[in-house]
Formats: sequence, C-alpha cells, structure tokens
Amino acid sequence: MSRANVTRKVMRLPALRIKQGDREIYSFAVDGKQLLDFTTVSRIGRGEDGELAGYQRPEVLSHIRAIRRYIESDGAMLPNAVVVAFNDSVTFRPSRRVNGQELATVGELHVPVDFDGDYKPALLVDGQQRVAAIRDAEVESFPIAAVGFVADDDEQRSQFILVNNTKPLPKGLIHELIPDAAGYLPPKYARRRLPASVMIQLNLNPEGPFFERIQTPTSPDGYIKDNSILRMIENSLFEGALYRYRDPIDGSGDEEAMVAHLEMFWSIVSDTWPDEWLSPPRKSRLTHGAGIQSLGYVMDALTDGYHVDHLDRAEIERKIKAITKISAWSGGQWRLGPDDTRKWNGLQNTPNDVKLLTNLLLRTVRC
Repeated sequence: MSRANVTRKVMRLPALRIKQGDREIYSFAVDGKQLLDFTTVSRIGRGEDGELAGYQRPEVLSHIRAIRRYIESDGAMLPNAVVVAFNDSVTFRPSRRVNGQELATVGELHVPVDFDGDYKPALLVDGQQRVAAIRDAEVESFPIAAVGFVADDDEQRSQFILVNNTKPLPKGLIHELIPDAAGYLPPKYARRRLPASVMIQLNLNPEGPFFERIQTPTSPDGYIKDNSILRMIENSLFEGALYRYRDPIDGSGDEEAMVAHLEMFWSIVSDTWPDEWLSPPRKSRLTHGAGIQSLGYVMDALTDGYHVDHLDRAEIERKIKAITKISAWSGGQWRLGPDDTRKWNGLQNTPNDVKLLTNLLLRTVRC
C-alpha cells in the first residue's frame, strides 16, 4: 500500500471513536459498494524470498452467490459489521469537545481515497465474502456497518485469527499465519506457533527433504499433510529430542537447530526409501500420518539427549536401514503382532495404529 506520488481525495464517514486502553476503534457506516474504493483483500501467499504475504483465504464463490441472492431479495439485512485494518493515513476528527469520561466520541473518519490509482489505505480483515457479494449484487447501494482500527501487517494477521476464532477457518491457513502473527493468540494457537514456524522453514528449504512436500495454502501441491508434520514436531518439542532446543518458560526455541535436527534425520529416511518418500499417502504409508508420526517417535528414541552437532549419522543410518526388513510402506504386509497382520495400506492415522506401528519400529531399531 505505497503512499508515494498519489493524488487523493478524502472520504468523510460518520463514526464513533471508542478507546480501549491506548488503542482506538472506529465504528462507522459505509455503502458496501464504496468499501472497495479504500479497502483491499490481502491474499495469502509467499514471495520469492519465502516471506509470508497476506493472510486471507480465496473467495468462496458458492458462498458469495448465496449472499448475493439474499442481498437482492426484499428486506435483506446484514447486521454484523465487517472489520478493516487501516494504515496510519486515516484520521479521526471529533465533532465536539470530548469529555474524558465518555465511552465513545462522535465525529468523522477521514479516509484518503485514490479513485484513479491502486492505493488503498485499508485491508479487509473480516467480511470479504459479504463485501464481494455486495460488489456483485444488482442493487444501487447497500449500507453496512464496519469497525476499523490502525495496525501493521503482523497485527492484522493476529486480529484476523482472533476475529475468526469462533468460525471454521481452515486449519492450514491458521498454521501458516500464526508464526508471523503479533500480539495475543488463544492458547491452542499459541502452543502451535513454534511448531508451525519450524514446519514452514522445513517446507521452504530447497536443500531439505521436506521442500514443498508439506501441503499448505502457499504450497498446495504438497502431498504430506501439514497436521501430520505438526503433530510429529509437537511430540518431539514437548517430550522428545527437540525439547533440548526449547525454552519451556517462554515457549521460544533455537529454531535453526530444530530444523537442522529434523532435516538430518528425515534426509536419512528419504534416502533409505526414495520412491516411497516421493509418493503421496494413498500410495505410501511413509508419507501418511501414521508413518510420519511413528518415525518421529523413532527419531526421538535415536537422537534424544544429543545436540544435532553431535549426532552420529552413520549409526542412525544403520538403525533406520534395519527397518527395511520389516517395513511395508507401499506393498506387502505389516506384522504388527502375533495376531495382527495388515496389508500395507491397512494402517490408519489413528492413535491405536500409530502406537502399534511405533512399537514395531522401535523394537526393530533397538535390536
């Protein structure tokens, strides 16, 4: 949203300013068809350098069509406010002297608008489907309620997660957003901030075994489920080999060492079973949730207590190769116990099957 060399007009919107501590929130009304004159949708993606850009999921066309039909019907009403994040070019002008005890101040929100260019001083945090429906609807205008605040990019991501905390946001989208989100996050998301950050680094390293193989919104061609990788990392962070790199007090950690530790072990896995590693879960249980989690426990058993700089790669390779004698990643049978023999794809991503496979693999590497 560059502000250089633009000729702007100012849109004056009746508004209420509400103070929350040191922050200000603006509640205002605007014609939904005018909203896109000064807001844009920040689509999630990654630049050439791998940096996260944006945070919004793609438009859901079926949802937009349904809302549009409703807007075009008699008596349509959208009472919920859309949420926008402004840059610091937006100003509020109170209409009268303010009493310091008042909860809200009446005034005008002055929003710069560049009708002839692409400058937009606000990003749409919540309500993109409703705004798209109003944009496409065959109505002359449709006034809506809006709430705005001033924030930078990282805080916008955090607010996007919080606003959608009670709505079904795709988990993959959340996993990509939380490492770069600033400020407060619900505990269930805060716990995954570090694992998600490590996972993204694994997926972005062109020299690592996971490069673009983990399926995320910015890596849609990946075939390993992000949740499988996250569970494997979480298990190791809180109870396994990666725990040594983590600060249990503030939840931070030596991410560089974690990534190196994971890539060392999983490069041995990918080298031991190259064809199975390059196959999707429906053709290989190695890249399936059961295989990823079980081998994660094997990594913990073989490397716990050692810094990545002091791991004996040759010894780990020897023990991993022992698994080839009993593995059935893409064909054959798993002999999980005296009375439990499964076809290679009979293993499911359930706690019981993960436990059975883990026990089999651990017995093998410990022989």
